[in-house]
Amino acid sequence: MTKFWNNINKFPRFLFSVIIGFFLTTFYTIFELLKEENKRLIIGIIIIIFISIITMILRQMLGIK
Repeated sequence: MTKFWNNINKFPRFLFSVIIGFFLTTFYTIFELLKEENKRLIIGIIIIIFISIITMILRQMLGIK
């Protein structure tokens, strides 16, 4: 039974490392693309469009004008 509780105690550390690993892997490719001058503008425009679309969708869903 102590093995079980040891595994349960290790789970938050495992979950944290998986989440951090996901974000590091995802953002590493974006940072590599940002090193090139011409791709920096394209990625900036894509991020701005993405944020504005999400904002418009949330405003319509929540009824905010």
